[in-house]
Amino acid sequence: MHRGIALGDGRVLHNTPFRGEHICSEAEFRAGKRMYVHNHDGELRQRTLRSARTGDGARGYNLLTNNCEHTVSRHTHGRAESPQLRSWVVGTGLAAAAFAVTRHPAAAAAAYVFGRKLSARLSR
Repeated sequence: MHRGIALGDGRVLHNTPFRGEHICSEAEFRAGKRMYVHNHDGELRQRTLRSARTGDGARGYNLLTNNCEHTVSRHTHGRAESPQLRSWVVGTGLAAAAFAVTRHPAAAAAAYVFGRKLSARLSR
């Protein structure tokens, strides 16, 4: 799921592979899909707007270190994190280990699912 910060004036701050962190219209962000909005305090919106207007901290896209989730969490919590990426890495790691030990695809698939769930539970 793609993430961004609704700025409250019909624009969204988000991060994409070809443009990096930038502001676009809600219509462009949604690209015809449903948009879910979580409300945050006005201070967050003002801080994000100031940063976006001045270009402070605008970063390029990197799947592992600066994807859309990193951008949103950096603006909302002060630290860049990507729970989706973390759960994918943990699940894939456990799947690879299970396959290396058992050489059975079903064991690898089960380990992948277990790793994703474990990562989600630990990050709460």
